[in-house]
Amino acid sequence: MNVKISPVVFGTEDILRSLCNSVADVLNVATCSQVRYSGMVQRITKTCLKPDIGCFVLFDGGFTGLVVLNFSAAAAMEIYEGYLLSMGMTRDDLATSHTADEVSNVMGELMNQIVGNFTGKIGRELQTHITQNQPKMLVLNKQVILSVDTNLDRPEARRVTFYTARNNIFYLELAIDHTEFIQINEFDAQEIPDPDALIAEAGAASAVAPEAATGSSEHDDLLRSLGM
Repeated sequence: MNVKISPVVFGTEDILRSLCNSVADVLNVATCSQVRYSGMVQRITKTCLKPDIGCFVLFDGGFTGLVVLNFSAAAAMEIYEGYLLSMGMTRDDLATSHTADEVSNVMGELMNQIVGNFTGKIGRELQTHITQNQPKMLVLNKQVILSVDTNLDRPEARRVTFYTARNNIFYLELAIDHTEFIQINEFDAQEIPDPDALIAEAGAASAVAPEAATGSSEHDDLLRSLGM
C-alpha cells in the first residue's frame, strides 16, 4: 500500500512565529532579561504606529512585507536601560525620558538586530532571500495609520502581544502578502556560524603561516650554501 506523504508547508503563521522568536531571542540577550510573547495571535486589517515609540522596517525579496513594533514608554525604557546596563554603563549615564534621541537610537539598533536575525533564519530555513531597509523610529503622542508602501495582492496582517520581565507590554505587527513555502526536496537547514569557532580557525591559520615562512627561509639558505 502506497502511503501519500503530505508536503511540508510553511505559511504566514510560521513566518510570524519565526519573527516572534527573533524578537524574543535578540531582546533576551540584549537586555539579559526574559521577554516573552502571547500564544494567541490577532488578525488585523491594517498596521499602525502607536504611542509611545513606534518602529517599522520594510523588507523585500522572496516575499514582501512590513514589521512594526509599538512600545509603551515603560516598555521602551525598560529595554533601553537593560541593554545599556548590560553593556557596562551606569544608571547615571542613561536618559530619563523615552523622548530622548538616545532611546530612539537604541530601539532602532535593536530593531535592526531583530530583523537581521529574522532574515538570516528565513534564508537558512526556507532557502530564500529577503533584504531590509533601515529601520525608522517615531516618538508619538497619538495613533498614526501606517500603510505598506509596496504592492500586496493578498495582504495579511497579524498582531502579537509581548511582555517584558517587568510585565510592560509592547506589540509586534506584521503585514505580508499571503504566501506559502512548500518543500519539494529534502534539505538540511544551514547551521548558524559559530563566531568562536571562526576566530579559533583564523588563529590556527595565522599560526601555521609563520611556520611555512620559516621552512621556506631554511630551504633558501640551503640552496645558497650550495651555490645554487
